[in-house]
Amino acid sequence: MSVTDNFPSRRTFLAAGIGAGILSGAEPAPSAPMLAVDYRKLVSRADLVYEKPVPRSEEGIPIGNGRMGSLVWTTPTQLHFQINRVDVYASNCASNSFFERHTDYCGGCGFVDIDFGAHGAAPFRESGFRQSLSLYDGSLRIEGKGLNARVLAWPAQDVVAISVDDAAAPMVRLRMLRFEANSAQSEKLVRDHIAVVQTRSHTAASQLIARGERIALTQDFREGDFCCKSAVAIGVMGRTGQPQYLNETEVGLAAPGSGAFTILIASAATFDPNADVAGAAFRALDEAQAKGFATMESETASWWHDFWSRGFIHLTSSDGVADFVELNYTYFLYVMAASSRGKFPPKFNGMLWNTGGDFRSWGSQHWFANLSCYYEALPATNRWELMDPMFDMYSGMYEACSTAARQQWGSQGMYIPETVYFDGLEKMPDDIAGEMQPLYLLQKPWDQRSARFRDFALTKLPHSSRWNWIESGSWVNGRWVIKERGYGPYGAVTHIFGSTAKIAYLYWRRYEFTLDREWLAKRAYPMLRAAVEFYRNYPNVKKGADGKYHIHSVNSNEGVYGARDTDEDLSAMRGVTAALLRASAILGADANMQPVWKEFLANLAPLPTSADPEALKPADYRGPQVFVRGLNPAVKGTGFLPDGNSLPMWFFDLCNVESRDRETLEIANATLTQAFRNGVTAQTPVSVLSKMAIAAASLGRNDAVRFLIPNQMSALAPERATAYKNGGVLANRMTLREGPQALDAERLGRASEALHLALLQSNPPAPGEDAVLHVFPAWPKEWSASYTLLARGGFLVSASIREGRVAFVELESQAGAECRLRNPFEGEVTLYRDGVKTESMKGTMLRFATTKGERVTVLPVGAALADARRTVPGSGL
Repeated sequence: MSVTDNFPSRRTFLAAGIGAGILSGAEPAPSAPMLAVDYRKLVSRADLVYEKPVPRSEEGIPIGNGRMGSLVWTTPTQLHFQINRVDVYASNCASNSFFERHTDYCGGCGFVDIDFGAHGAAPFRESGFRQSLSLYDGSLRIEGKGLNARVLAWPAQDVVAISVDDAAAPMVRLRMLRFEANSAQSEKLVRDHIAVVQTRSHTAASQLIARGERIALTQDFREGDFCCKSAVAIGVMGRTGQPQYLNETEVGLAAPGSGAFTILIASAATFDPNADVAGAAFRALDEAQAKGFATMESETASWWHDFWSRGFIHLTSSDGVADFVELNYTYFLYVMAASSRGKFPPKFNGMLWNTGGDFRSWGSQHWFANLSCYYEALPATNRWELMDPMFDMYSGMYEACSTAARQQWGSQGMYIPETVYFDGLEKMPDDIAGEMQPLYLLQKPWDQRSARFRDFALTKLPHSSRWNWIESGSWVNGRWVIKERGYGPYGAVTHIFGSTAKIAYLYWRRYEFTLDREWLAKRAYPMLRAAVEFYRNYPNVKKGADGKYHIHSVNSNEGVYGARDTDEDLSAMRGVTAALLRASAILGADANMQPVWKEFLANLAPLPTSADPEALKPADYRGPQVFVRGLNPAVKGTGFLPDGNSLPMWFFDLCNVESRDRETLEIANATLTQAFRNGVTAQTPVSVLSKMAIAAASLGRNDAVRFLIPNQMSALAPERATAYKNGGVLANRMTLREGPQALDAERLGRASEALHLALLQSNPPAPGEDAVLHVFPAWPKEWSASYTLLARGGFLVSASIREGRVAFVELESQAGAECRLRNPFEGEVTLYRDGVKTESMKGTMLRFATTKGERVTVLPVGAALADARRTVPGSGL
């Protein structure tokens, strides 16, 4: 099947108005931006429209304000929601109650079903049905037989509002989530509208409330010192609400009468055991009622309009494939804005879109490999508020992870494991930590574990990095019996250390994109320093007889256990140490440590390649020199080339179109070619987490980018027979490849990052150095494009290309930095500063000073500003 079979036809996009310029009027002023953008028309190309109800709740339409959200789906008589929040966790890192895989949970707050079935009405049958999500306005319209509704998530408060034109006596049902016993150790008690589930040491209490003309549902999760509480409160505007308890786990709110009315659903959450969480939700209802739906709708639209104005990508191609890529990119930005503006990042597995109660495959911990799919794509979008939840979560666990570095590994700095609870790692009893350290560092034989250590491990979740040597378990004669993986202290994620460095490098990357010195000093520098000091003091990093620092007995992502000089760790040490040295110099900090860090960086062992006799590679390999995952000895060596889901050499700026190290660049290109020995075509599968498209773009391989990006977006990858729709794309453009109740948009994030890099790279020649801007470095000649994206150095870059010819490059200097731009034209160029011609330059590298707030336009000599301007969307790309 050709990949284009999954794409809308070119005719679809032409019918939407893309074929003609849309802006008219007076000639723009010389200082006006080169791109005149109709954001409504551009963003609306990605609207989600259903002409009939979806067959399953997981295909509902997402609505959220970044903190709370829900899919919206229908049955013939009802409109359905599951209210979810990013800051609701049933347990934390100290829990001993969820040692069975997939039983820990988070996010869910309550089911809301709005029943319009009075007098036999069934407004949401297939005939006459339409559901349309306006991405530009952030609102959902639902049209049924005799009923029209509008739904929005208000950015100002945690309130979802549903405005209904008219309906006879709807009933709003608020139901407890399915606190079903997940194991033989759970007990459930329901009485007086309070349900309590006891799971070993953990309690989950839900309570229904009818108060005045409103209803509410609270949840209270406790174990030891941990507490998390949530509330959902519902009220009606335009009619008198009539609460009634429907049964022990469900409360209703009738709204009899006639005429238009609005249903308000508010939510709140807290970790404070003394806080009145129901009161907080009721106060949110008060604020919403004081505003009214019209004002909330206007404020919501204004928020989204501002969001969309900060940057964009517009693409076209004769076959519609580029248009398809643009549509999915815009939708990815919507999904992130709707789910990533809270206290914590949304979980990769379900985000804010769970519909089946508490359960979600993979539970409540955060895997960095999955989380990175969403967040590594965001710097270029110029929307830092979407990254704040990730930064806040990892900064919030700084102390816990610093303690873990000392307790678990006998090191300094900080250790953030690949899989981690929202609050980091548990502080262990001294005797457990004292035994764990030599066991995990291979200083004590695994079979000499004490009975105390074995008993302690019995109540730990195997998904946790610390305890991932546990494969599974089962109940035998009433006792929980662990099944080990069989590799001693090793599991898929036990000895992954690169995640700490990658997270720290993202903090550094934010500085590179913004040049925000306060961010560097207060947020990025502590993380960089902690990551380097962990590696430098790690007991199994040792200087060998060759004078080089080698790392021993570590994992390379999830496939290689206990290897030497892994690609993950040597790439991480190179990147994060170079960044720390640059940050230290900028801030004038730790002058006494700079010689120490420089010596460490200068003497790191080389990146592992197939040329090394000890390389983890097939015995019969005779191909070109390529990167490998590590060197022998290894406890388990699955795989040969670097894991395509990680590719650390690329992440840490060790190989890109601007790399000074040409030997490393040559090996990187050979590695990518070896990964696609049969070439890259429209049928080449790209898995959800794959970074192969990112690698191709980073190396300027436009021949591969042309297929890898759309193939990843269309989920053209090996099928998963056990997944709904075989793991393919659902009606809401997300997938269920991670398992039941684990809806995700991971592939869209990965492909979006690759798209950014194909359009604009701002890479340093080596980690920690000044970036060089390079427009369209890996752009397929068949695709036309216009964009505004953020680059390192604090430059908001706009550019346009058509039929392989760049029309202009325009930079808005947000920090007043010097610009280094790879010349996109053949020969001499002219610079316009705020619309005024100021100078001419030539050469392959254009280097010029800027002032903060200045707009610099670069054109080939002889080109006129007026001729280079473009309207978006429009035919004059």
